[in-house]
Amino acid sequence: MRGIMSNMKLPLTGLAGLKENWRKDLVSGFIVFLVALPLCLGISLASGVPPMAGLITAIIGGLLVSRINGSHLTINGPAAGLIVVILAAVESLGGGDPLAGYRRMLAAVVVSGILLYLLGRMKAGRLGDFFPSSAVHGMLAAIGVIIFSKQAHVALGVKPEAKEPLALLAEIPRSIAHMNPEVAIIGGISLLIMFLLPVIRNKWVRMIPAPMVVVLAGIALGHWFDLEHEHKYLFLDGHEYSIGPKFLVTLPENLADGFVFPDWSQALTLPFLIAVVSITLVQGIESLLSAKAVDKLDPWKRESDLNKDLSAVGAGSALAGLIGGLPMIAEIVRSSANVNNGGRTGWANFFHGAFLLVFIAAFPTLIHSIPLAALGAILMHTGYRLASPQHFKHTLHIGREQLSIFVTTLIVTLATDLIIGVFSGILLKLIIHLSRGASLRSLFRPNLHLRYDHLSDRFVLEVHDAAIFSNYLGLKRKLDSIPAQAHVRVDFDKATLVDHTVMEHVYGYKEKYERGGGTFEVTEMGHLVPRSQHPHAARHKPRKSLMHA
Repeated sequence: MRGIMSNMKLPLTGLAGLKENWRKDLVSGFIVFLVALPLCLGISLASGVPPMAGLITAIIGGLLVSRINGSHLTINGPAAGLIVVILAAVESLGGGDPLAGYRRMLAAVVVSGILLYLLGRMKAGRLGDFFPSSAVHGMLAAIGVIIFSKQAHVALGVKPEAKEPLALLAEIPRSIAHMNPEVAIIGGISLLIMFLLPVIRNKWVRMIPAPMVVVLAGIALGHWFDLEHEHKYLFLDGHEYSIGPKFLVTLPENLADGFVFPDWSQALTLPFLIAVVSITLVQGIESLLSAKAVDKLDPWKRESDLNKDLSAVGAGSALAGLIGGLPMIAEIVRSSANVNNGGRTGWANFFHGAFLLVFIAAFPTLIHSIPLAALGAILMHTGYRLASPQHFKHTLHIGREQLSIFVTTLIVTLATDLIIGVFSGILLKLIIHLSRGASLRSLFRPNLHLRYDHLSDRFVLEVHDAAIFSNYLGLKRKLDSIPAQAHVRVDFDKATLVDHTVMEHVYGYKEKYERGGGTFEVTEMGHLVPRSQHPHAARHKPRKSLMHA
């Protein structure tokens, strides 16, 4: 595999890359546009803001951020992971006035974008490695549950009484009993398409984006049920239901009317600061994780400049917030579609933004025909994927303590908010490490010794005491200081604890060095007990050994 990869010519970038790769990037950009359009609309509406907000963000992400970011294949735009924090910001800042909340939230987006830009300039991209994997995945699973709990009612055509996630989940049976039948048919068929279309093996069918099929089917069903006109009817139980344009997406007739400007009147209040921190936290973490994940999918294994990427996303978000857009991230679903459909450079991201701009300018009436239930079903599927049972199974396979961190983050996030949830997972992991022999001193400062062995012509990095997520940045700095094509050995013989996050990153470095023509050896850790059979499971020294040491 190494030989094959080394023989692949890297695609050119810039204008030379456009000339070389425009055909493949144009096709991929068009397919990503088909995926992005319904997601942008659905994410906006689920966030409690006008549908134009998500489109503005995706267009800026494509046309501007694609030219200044540090990645090659990521697609920038609004993301489902931000729905929770945006909706909370709109509600807390609006005081019951959705428009006021929207405009004040835009101010928070601008500040958050500026912060991200500055963090990128200060080389904070490495902070993406600080957060433990299980806590991050628990946060995303909680976001998935919240999205599903809210959008289920949209797909059924019912306005729920509850506001909090757990109460919304509990109210789903009531909404099923009182569903709007025609809206529920659209939502149900849309949900079936989202789940069934991806499992069909036919290669031609698999090329069709499921969200676009949902939109086309939803438009057809909307016309069949005459959603364009207000009318009432009686259901079987004698209750009166109404159908009309309120169940369809609405956009301003004039594109310029979709621009909304921030309201800074709440800028010094506590809810505003909470909104800024929440948006920055989720936006930063998701962007960094998505960029790193897409690098692994890249056929050429190019590495993103995470600091440059963070600054570009921040600048794009600040600009979007100034004219009515949502914050943006490097979005994994659309980025995966870009990779799978042959995208080669950042021009695919550019073309996806250009197609969105042309479409909403030329065909606004088509967007007006999309039922909200169809978009709700798309987001229900997104929420399910974020909180899929497979995530629980995979986390348990890594180790029970990882599952406990995952579930703790999930439950606390649902019961409180996102920031408290993430830090509860981090706190639990630190407590687990302390109980397994990590010293207070080693929590944030690793005990490392890097030397060059002339006899074996290799760099040797000796790891003493605990190597855990909270002190991993020190280990990362040492590894980053070693030349890319060198011969490296990481010696864990004197380690007492190595957690899952460090194991995962170390083996990521192993792939990187071997791909570049070097060697990377990880010493046997027979003196450490693995927490599961997973190759990246946490390992610790038995308590008896620690007592004798």
